[in-house]
Amino acid sequence: MSTKPTSGVSSDVNDISIPSTCKAGCVESFGPDFQLVVKQVAVPEPGPDDLLLRLNATGVCYSDLHYMLEDLPMPKMSDFGTRSPGHEGAGVVVKMGSGVKGWKIGDRAGVKPMMEVCLNCERCWDRKETYCSKAVSTGLMVNGTYQQYLVSPARYTSRIPDEVDDFTAGPLMCSGSTMYQCLQEARLKPGNWIVITGAGGGVGHMGVQIARAMGMRVVGIDGGEAKRTLCMQLGCESFVDFADPTTNVVDEVLKTTDGEGAHGVFVTAGSPSAYQSAPKMLRIGGKIICIGLPPAGSTIAGADPAEFVLRNISITGSMVGGMLATQRCLELAQRGLVKPIYEKFSIDQLPEAVNKLRRGQIAGRKRYSRT
Repeated sequence: MSTKPTSGVSSDVNDISIPSTCKAGCVESFGPDFQLVVKQVAVPEPGPDDLLLRLNATGVCYSDLHYMLEDLPMPKMSDFGTRSPGHEGAGVVVKMGSGVKGWKIGDRAGVKPMMEVCLNCERCWDRKETYCSKAVSTGLMVNGTYQQYLVSPARYTSRIPDEVDDFTAGPLMCSGSTMYQCLQEARLKPGNWIVITGAGGGVGHMGVQIARAMGMRVVGIDGGEAKRTLCMQLGCESFVDFADPTTNVVDEVLKTTDGEGAHGVFVTAGSPSAYQSAPKMLRIGGKIICIGLPPAGSTIAGADPAEFVLRNISITGSMVGGMLATQRCLELAQRGLVKPIYEKFSIDQLPEAVNKLRRGQIAGRKRYSRT
């Protein structure tokens, strides 16, 4: 585990000089052979209702790879002319638009996977604003957090408590809020058994900690001894190594959960096998929550309809969390109950960090680029 980091850029309220250009990770080509390079780009100017943030940290998330690969059934990054991916950043306010109220220079702030929503529709009112038809996806529809300076609408920017450092706050904007939202929507109870596939990964390891903070009992599924060690340290009661050829994953989960199965299976891995095995690990009335995104057309989530009818199981999907889920995650971190695992890279090493993530060389840890 990494020790507590220091910010890559000063957040002193007196140090607010703003350059005309800044470094950014930019995509030069999209698709299977995408290329990410670090360039100098113009520092954006905030509009009347915007904040200009100087980012100290950005997460490197697998969704960024999907955006650059353009392998999901959704609008493509290149369709919007977006240059820089990234959707989980933390930094400091260095400039404000003329209409902004309630913020000041030097305030710490976070950028989430949704840059903006309408806040005036049924989904927004029902705490499902990430599904808003007018939502603007950060790093997909507009430039994201792979750059040192970024404009963010003041009304949808998250405030970061002083007790939560930037390298902790960054991943809470996405992986943390995603898992908090999923666990809330599953409507499980303290003491319930849950399974997290990909428990040692960037999203999964956050889920282990949040679920434990909610009083749930966690079975982690992942591959290798490094993942086993990490998952058990974070609070899993049991770990199942899918990479062990002698292990029957489903049998091991059932054995751990008193032969009944889990109340919920949270699939953070995007592999076909993770989705195929999920229904078999549920008890009667259990729920599958789809989180991991495999390439389009590669995987089907579900089972024979008789399984759903006779065992009263259900399946649903959940995207990233909104403002409330992010705030609750920050509060958990403030209390010391959630702490992401990461490695630090300089902004010049962004291409290296992205390539390591793409090759699966993450050894149970979420990797972060230091700006």
